[in-house]
Amino acid sequence: MSSGTARRPSLSTSTSNDMITEEPHGVPRLSRRLTGFLPQEIKSIDTMIPLQSREIWKKHAVQKFETPDEFQSKFIQHVETTLARSLYNCDDLAAYQATSQSVRDNLVIDWNKSQQRQTARGSKRVYYLSLEFLMGRALDNALINLQDGTEEPGAQKRDQIKSAIDQLGFNLEDVLEQEPDAALGNGGLGRLAACFIDSMATGDYPAWGYGLRYKYGIFAQKIIDGYQVETPDYWLNFTNPWEIERSEIQVPINFYGYVDRSNGNNGDGSTLSPSEWIGGERVIAVPYDMPIPGFKTENVNNLRLWSARPTTEFDFAKFNSGDYKNSVEQQQRAESITSVLYPNDNFQEGKELRLKQQYFWCAASLHDIVRRFKKGKHPWEEFPDLVAIQLNDTHPTLAIVELQRILVDLEHLDWHKAWDIVTKTFAYTNHTVMQEALEKWPIGLFGHLLPRHLEIIYDINWFFLKAVEKKFPRDVDLLGRVSIIEESSGERQIRMAFLAIVGSHKVNGVAELHSELIKTTIFQDFVKVYGLGKFTNVTNGITPRRWLKQANPDLAALISKTINDPQDDYLLNMSKLTELAKYAEDTKFQTEWNTVKQHNKQKLADLIKKLYDGEDIIERDHIRNTLFDIQVKRIHEYKRQQLNIFGCIYRYLRIKELLAEGVPIAEVEKKYPRKVSIFGGKSAPGYYMAKTIIKLINSVSDVVNHDKEIGNIFKVVFIPDYNVSKAEIIIPASDLSEHISTAGTEASGTSNMKFVMNGGLIIGTVDGANVEITREIGEDNIFLFGNLAENVDELRYQHQYHAKPLPKELEEVLQLIERGTFDGDFKPLVDSIRHHGDYYLVSDDFQSYLQMQSMVDDVYHNNKKEWLKKSILSVANVGFFSSDRCIQEYADEIWNVEPLTAN
Repeated sequence: MSSGTARRPSLSTSTSNDMITEEPHGVPRLSRRLTGFLPQEIKSIDTMIPLQSREIWKKHAVQKFETPDEFQSKFIQHVETTLARSLYNCDDLAAYQATSQSVRDNLVIDWNKSQQRQTARGSKRVYYLSLEFLMGRALDNALINLQDGTEEPGAQKRDQIKSAIDQLGFNLEDVLEQEPDAALGNGGLGRLAACFIDSMATGDYPAWGYGLRYKYGIFAQKIIDGYQVETPDYWLNFTNPWEIERSEIQVPINFYGYVDRSNGNNGDGSTLSPSEWIGGERVIAVPYDMPIPGFKTENVNNLRLWSARPTTEFDFAKFNSGDYKNSVEQQQRAESITSVLYPNDNFQEGKELRLKQQYFWCAASLHDIVRRFKKGKHPWEEFPDLVAIQLNDTHPTLAIVELQRILVDLEHLDWHKAWDIVTKTFAYTNHTVMQEALEKWPIGLFGHLLPRHLEIIYDINWFFLKAVEKKFPRDVDLLGRVSIIEESSGERQIRMAFLAIVGSHKVNGVAELHSELIKTTIFQDFVKVYGLGKFTNVTNGITPRRWLKQANPDLAALISKTINDPQDDYLLNMSKLTELAKYAEDTKFQTEWNTVKQHNKQKLADLIKKLYDGEDIIERDHIRNTLFDIQVKRIHEYKRQQLNIFGCIYRYLRIKELLAEGVPIAEVEKKYPRKVSIFGGKSAPGYYMAKTIIKLINSVSDVVNHDKEIGNIFKVVFIPDYNVSKAEIIIPASDLSEHISTAGTEASGTSNMKFVMNGGLIIGTVDGANVEITREIGEDNIFLFGNLAENVDELRYQHQYHAKPLPKELEEVLQLIERGTFDGDFKPLVDSIRHHGDYYLVSDDFQSYLQMQSMVDDVYHNNKKEWLKKSILSVANVGFFSSDRCIQEYADEIWNVEPLTAN
């Protein structure tokens, strides 16, 4: 047992009663006074403070800047005092930090008022637990959200600050470029969480997000010789002006150890009795807060990110004895918990670190939530009336077990009473229909790290199976299928998705097709047990403030002008976009629309030139006549980037054949018009096949882009280190975006919504949210292909038991790869299709994919007016996919929470 071993810590203390408090140490007297007061009494809390103190406080109350002149005053103050710089050494980085600090001052003032208002009114709060929050850059988003709805028509705070910064000698765009992307996520899951907390703030819902403060994020992706190489993402190299370190709050988190039941209240040694978990290792969780502003509201919510620290950072005894390496071992061991998002779990140590990471985050967050609830002195039965916890996928499922442990072991509630509270509090969002993607933990590993939690899971499972057996007394097989403990495989495992279902009062999918599939496939037995009432759908959405106003300001301005909405109210009521439909065939409006698109394509071409060390992959003179075909998302076989690159190879092969036959290049271009295929995304470090796909894309790019014979007819580009700030350039530039997952595998997708919101058309399968996008924008405005979800199982069966010849088009592509045309070993990728069942059905959808690409070429190059009409109508009808609508559905149907306005 390590030196950090201790008896069970009190839930309300770490080293002293004052350590666990949201109030800074500077006002401990007031902090202690506030603790224990009922919400309605907090309204008059100022009567406890001497009148003289209150008057002084009011006299010197911190004020928000309102005018450009006031902003400049704040800016200069932060340069000279916060940064200790001056007029003569204030560079773009200092300007970014001073601007951010000035804007943050405004947000913090509103943040304090928002939190006080929520506490005083005693309203129910939502806590959104997500292992990822892909926030992107914060400054530009904050500048947009400074609008509080009180401005004069046409006045934009962002424009005023841009002018103020210009007068100070800086360019706002250069200043914005100084901000690194917050490396707190990887893909759609994290970006969805970011959109949701934006919409919760905008909708005036009292809500907190809880995540981890990763020191290095997932990783920075470099492409070396075509291969993905993972390097640390040093996003915290410079001071992060958006986070507020709460070093006065320290939450002890235990691991390992054993369970002591000698003091159980029931005296029977039962695991259901209050038990004491004696941890063998302890670390400290320290929170960092990030204010999340709403749009056109003074409501500012909070994103709390936990960082791990050791109980003792430095061992002097070991250092003095010459054991320098081990003197900091405990510090390194603790800090590794929040170093990297998704540690590689291809080996035992990586699996253990992942589980450690998840428990650390859940335990710290639950401690915070419970402490806040207890301050109101409410009976425990009211916990679900004041607290709603949403689990974003299975990563935070341990929060269910941790809350049960808190209620039974620390608060001494009866097991069944505690479980009733737990199940009424939690709701679970599922993000996958693939069995292999559902999180599981080996019993041995879990019990070693979290011995008390394993006991609780066994008890949860026992009571659940007893209830199932009572309802279905003769169905023994059903018990095995729904058991939280999987016994059929070699090593028993905990099925976290099943635990999330059993421990939640609602389970939702994220698109209509996905929600139906989980009820009829992976969770069909739970529908039998619980009925349909527990399962619902909330189709994903995105925030238009980030993905239209911020990412595509020219298009946003054109929309505001066209629908006569100078205050940008459509960003709160996206149904207003339908007014664009009447301009869909207007020649003048189409020209303006196309001008915006060409400008955005030029910005992307400039980014690609920069990333390719100045090489003009897409020449300026050819941008207007070149179709930008884009697929950017996490690299995975089910997302089928391999289908896309196989299509690129086929296009290149046909072009080369026509040229070899002596067909003039002008004639070749009529059949295969100018096009650039753009890819971006990261592979998990241990995912060999996904890394092979990245290598193939880069190898094809190298061959195609340096083939002088084909000139500018066709190009292939891989954009390294794809992130939110790059997406804000890539997405507005798309003519066509690819969402081509095997039908029935993509839960929803959100990038499809972002592309449509920016006027890009979709080529995609009938999968995920593509189904609802088609319904909203119309079948004529999307290019769908491929097999349907209901045919997938039969097609896989045929591949497994009957040798199916490959389509001749795909056979030609695979043969070209096998001949070594493209540098690299791609045998595993080819064999997965030829000999290993083609699980993702690339061969079955390849011909229809090529046919639809041919149709895309024809419409884009031969009927541009029709293409622009489709683009305009798509944006006009995309309003359903606002995350504001999602959050309202969650609030009404799952959380039972009301907006809390300032008035």
